[in-house]
Amino acid sequence: MARNSSSDVVALVLAGGEGKRLYPLTRDRAKPAVPFGGRYRIIDFVLSNFVNSGISKISVLTQYKAGSLMQHLARGWQLAPQLGHYVAPVPASMNVGPQWFRGSADAVFQNLDVLENEKPREVCVFGADHIYQMDVCQMLDFHRGCGAEVTVAVIPVPAAEMDQFGIVDCDASGRIVGFREKPPVDAAATGTRLASMGLYVFDCPALVRAVTADAERTDSTHDFGKDILPRMVASSARVVAYDFSTNTIPDMQDGQRGYWRDVGTIDMYWRTSEDLFSISPQLNLYNPRWPILSAYYPHPPAKFVFADPEGQRRGVAIDSMVSEGCIISGGHVERSILSPRVRVNSYAHVYESILFDGVEVGRHARIRRAILDKGVIVPPGTTIGYDPADDRRRFTVSAGGVVVVPKNTDLGARA
Repeated sequence: MARNSSSDVVALVLAGGEGKRLYPLTRDRAKPAVPFGGRYRIIDFVLSNFVNSGISKISVLTQYKAGSLMQHLARGWQLAPQLGHYVAPVPASMNVGPQWFRGSADAVFQNLDVLENEKPREVCVFGADHIYQMDVCQMLDFHRGCGAEVTVAVIPVPAAEMDQFGIVDCDASGRIVGFREKPPVDAAATGTRLASMGLYVFDCPALVRAVTADAERTDSTHDFGKDILPRMVASSARVVAYDFSTNTIPDMQDGQRGYWRDVGTIDMYWRTSEDLFSISPQLNLYNPRWPILSAYYPHPPAKFVFADPEGQRRGVAIDSMVSEGCIISGGHVERSILSPRVRVNSYAHVYESILFDGVEVGRHARIRRAILDKGVIVPPGTTIGYDPADDRRRFTVSAGGVVVVPKNTDLGARA
């Protein structure tokens, strides 16, 4: 784990996003609290990157439906306060008046007391919505070596998708000379463009000046991508781009470099989860030198039972991730991710699906290409993912055909 360059750094994690495009997974929770990879939450990735990098003064700025997120932080992210190490949730407390956070920059402005208390040299302002692994100290060293006021982590994206990102234009030295938030796509555009990853390293005085000036503007949306960075670039501040593909962590393979996903939609969440099914995924959750940390619960080991010699009633999971506390009781699971305490009963078939905590699948049920949120009860004989018209009548179905069943739905009670 990296330990250099981090003693006078504070991290501000922006975790107040509503995540409308992930509905209904965000019906009852903030986007950073959405489960991912079986036993994690999305926010665990950014927090693990900071802690593994030796950055241990972390404030998490929350707002939208933050109960689940704050409970997760309380149970899983207690560091060593005696040593000044903490992961502290910071709810919208209306420090500057009776208003919620008006945008990401306003969230920082309303909590400048955090910086005043710590007096850091640099501030890492990172989003909480992304899946990736990163040694943040390498970006810090780059920032200091460039003498930058702001450093923006960037990654190439297809030109046809640039309307989904903040697009960065650089000169030959890597200095950012243009920043366009989600510009329209030119039909003739080819190749790639550099996109902001929503990961910023600021010199502390530059950050304080920028958000303070922005707070007084009536023409601002108070957002880093839409307002703060474009204005800093236009004012000739030294804003530079950091090439994320150069970042490495211990025991990383070449094929794992540059892996970063914004799980902003159901289909992107699905595709990113599907990456984990492969034999050698680009995202390695099994690297002991860069662990993804999370809350831990006293669940028993996963159990697979029944061994019918004719193969009709066998507890089997193939090309799948099965969390602790699961019982595969004579059912068949393939290319799927099971969160803790899932039960798949006899003769049921779960294929290319993601089952959150506490889901129960009844006998002879068939589930395909679906996401079942926490506590869903699937009665015996139910089918999900096989009849598109019926699925759309009963559930949310993404543009890519992924069926989503909301939290605590008892499908038996609906019948």
